[in-house]
Amino acid sequence: MGPHSSATHSNPFNPPSADRAFVEARTDRRTEPTPRLSVHSLSGGRRRGAQRAGEREGSFVDTYSAWIFLWILWVAAMNVGDSFFTIVHLQAGGVEVNPVAAAMLKTGRFGFVFLKAAVISGALLVLTVHKNFSLARIGLWVSTIAYTALVIYHLTLL
Repeated sequence: MGPHSSATHSNPFNPPSADRAFVEARTDRRTEPTPRLSVHSLSGGRRRGAQRAGEREGSFVDTYSAWIFLWILWVAAMNVGDSFFTIVHLQAGGVEVNPVAAAMLKTGRFGFVFLKAAVISGALLVLTVHKNFSLARIGLWVSTIAYTALVIYHLTLL
């Protein structure tokens, strides 16, 4: 008979001390939390969500779902639309009222579009990485609504 047979150990829910130590060592196997960005983010990843109930808020994951990708793509498209319509309206005699955008416009059309895309892309990256934080989700919703409304406003000016 082996060391864990029914003759030496009859209760399977209370393992011997050696097995108990192994189970306790396995409860938290990570030495560090999941990083914000990792190699796995680009290669298909490992962690897609929280492992246990109640862990979603404030957790980082290795991979992102298709809906977050489409959401970010929508905001990026609205940013491009805003850049395009801003240039169209300025060429028709409009005035830029946003002081940050006005400063970026001093770099020229290409510089304006590039800088605006870079700033918004950086912000979207931060919001995406922090998607499991309530403040980041609020930021994603606010940016989605604001950019969509801004493009609709540009369209009403045509």
